[in-house]
Amino acid sequence: MTRKDEAKRRKTAAHARPTDALSGPAPAGADEHEVDEAMPETQPWSRVAIERLSPRIDGGRFPIKRIAGDPVTVDAAIVADGHELVSAVVLHRRAEDEAWTELPMEPLGDDRFQAEFRVGEPGRHHYTVVGWVDRFRSWARDLGKRLDAHQDVSVELLIGVALIEAAAERASGADHDSLAAAAAMLRSGGPALARAALDPGLAALMVRHGDRPFATRHQPDLEIVVDRERARFSAWYELFPRSAALEPGRHGTFRDVEARLPAIAAMGFDVLYLPPIHPIGRVNRKGPNNNPDAQPGDPGSPWAIGSVEGGHKAVHPELGTLDDLRHLRDAAEAAGLELALDIAFQCAPDHPYAAEHPEWFRLRPDGTIQYAENPPKRYQDIYPFDFETPAWRELWAELRSVVRFWAEQGIRIFRVDNPHTKPFDFWEWLIADVKRDYPEAIFLAEAFTRPKVMYRLAKLGFSQSYNYFPWRNTKAELTGYLTELTTTEVREFFGPSLWPNTPDILPEYLQFGGPPAFMARAVLAATLGPSYGLYGPAFEQCVAEPLAPGREEYLDSEKYEVRHWDWDAEGSLSELLARLNAIRRDNAAFRANHALTFHPVTNPELIAYSKASPDGANQVLVVVNLDPHHVQSGFVELPLDELGLDGTRSYQVHDVLNDARYLWNGSRNYVELGPKHHQANVFVIRRWARSERDFDYYL
Repeated sequence: MTRKDEAKRRKTAAHARPTDALSGPAPAGADEHEVDEAMPETQPWSRVAIERLSPRIDGGRFPIKRIAGDPVTVDAAIVADGHELVSAVVLHRRAEDEAWTELPMEPLGDDRFQAEFRVGEPGRHHYTVVGWVDRFRSWARDLGKRLDAHQDVSVELLIGVALIEAAAERASGADHDSLAAAAAMLRSGGPALARAALDPGLAALMVRHGDRPFATRHQPDLEIVVDRERARFSAWYELFPRSAALEPGRHGTFRDVEARLPAIAAMGFDVLYLPPIHPIGRVNRKGPNNNPDAQPGDPGSPWAIGSVEGGHKAVHPELGTLDDLRHLRDAAEAAGLELALDIAFQCAPDHPYAAEHPEWFRLRPDGTIQYAENPPKRYQDIYPFDFETPAWRELWAELRSVVRFWAEQGIRIFRVDNPHTKPFDFWEWLIADVKRDYPEAIFLAEAFTRPKVMYRLAKLGFSQSYNYFPWRNTKAELTGYLTELTTTEVREFFGPSLWPNTPDILPEYLQFGGPPAFMARAVLAATLGPSYGLYGPAFEQCVAEPLAPGREEYLDSEKYEVRHWDWDAEGSLSELLARLNAIRRDNAAFRANHALTFHPVTNPELIAYSKASPDGANQVLVVVNLDPHHVQSGFVELPLDELGLDGTRSYQVHDVLNDARYLWNGSRNYVELGPKHHQANVFVIRRWARSERDFDYYL
């Protein structure tokens, strides 16, 4: 008979037992205290509850993200029944380690506890919280009250001695000796010695080694994905290798890209991103401006991957060889640049996969493979994979091998095309698998899609993501969007990369604003976020002609033809970009977004925001004129106390973008910006300080 059946039998018997006093006593051996069948056999309950633990994403389903060396501030509400005090610790470790590092949590009042630790090298890390009824702290609190009331504490001291001696048995080394000495001292008694029991050092030892009755450990253990700094702070320059040739009419090569490295490095970029470098399909190849009727010699779209020359693990022959790519990788590294490659999981009709694995694609009723569509747009030159295929395991394994192949060639940064059109579970599996062996790998999601879908991809593992920045142009739009990204839970997992343009996107603001619009967007992208990028030559040279009125696509797009760029063209923004990237490197405030704060300006066409380094030593203020056509002026209002400024003294703002210095007074100061002068100010705030020689100078 099972335990449940036995409980039911006993319950039935109890109901049938006479309860009338005349019927006499219950039979011998009857159980007068019924045990409910729902009660557990062991004692699993705790006196402590851990609530509202943060940071925690979706109840612990997804990891938070940090950069190596970053702090993690853990906060929780921890409560217990009764009047005894609670203590708590944070446990954290690398996934590969067995031992946990333990850190006491400080009580903040109102049953809240907090602790901060710093993460180590890239990889997966774990953390959790343990809370318990702290008998020693409760005893010490009550002892202090009794001593203040001049009560006899001889018995209470013996209770404390027992707690300390038990802790000493669990401790070793210096901690054991200290605890044993404290117990011996308290045994001698006396109010003066009793006060020693209230020593904070003894309390800290008891947190480490004291008994932890009825402890609660937060479940599940929570995860952190730790990346290298480039996952958060980076400046990307996108370049089509086939358009890198110096001579008009010639298809560019990897060697031509090498010739551009010094100029790109001189502009201060640290990531060089290349669109797909694979053989381009010939079947249904697209002509200029996405024309479905390609002519002989038309190069086609690099995103139509695969031909008789190979697929995702091959290099387009006109660009060079795999050895040439490795040579470019090394040359880029020598120039201070890191190479990023495109991962586009789709195929041209003549990709080897289409012939070798037709089961990986979706068939139309007429037996042909379904090409990509986004009605009314048709992409006859591209076959999407069918992730619902019964052969999905083989498909997943092959696509993983593509990423690993390029990782084996020394590539650690991947821009992923349209990840939102592939299964969520696929990306979570693939990215975790790759980062297990290559924890320094960075994945940028090209996912211009709905907010929650973008956020889901970030939770699943993408280090950075494109976002809505290209279409946020007014002060209200920029302020609202960046506030969402930096002050809500989103900041724990979403890494925005701000791009003012891409080969697919020429926003209307750039189409009609002329060079001042490009200048304003460059400053905003480079200073609003720690990571930004741009579609290089087109942005650098202020290319703004759309495919047609009302369209946000480039006329004569490099996606469909080889372009020739005059790298020395007049009006290039190369000097501005070089200055912006130098400012980003020189000012630690731009390396993160934790302190981004927007400030009121009396003119809606002017936007002002500040940032500060984690230690507060570096403070910057950016003011941008959002109107590319007219001079705009107004008063910026700053919270002097929050910025650590003395309202009774002047302070200097050094415009490091235009190399001008101004003395400001008070919280309200005048700015004026315009297309014929400066479109933006990037101020470093310098406060008064006093030197050892007793004279004032600016920090």
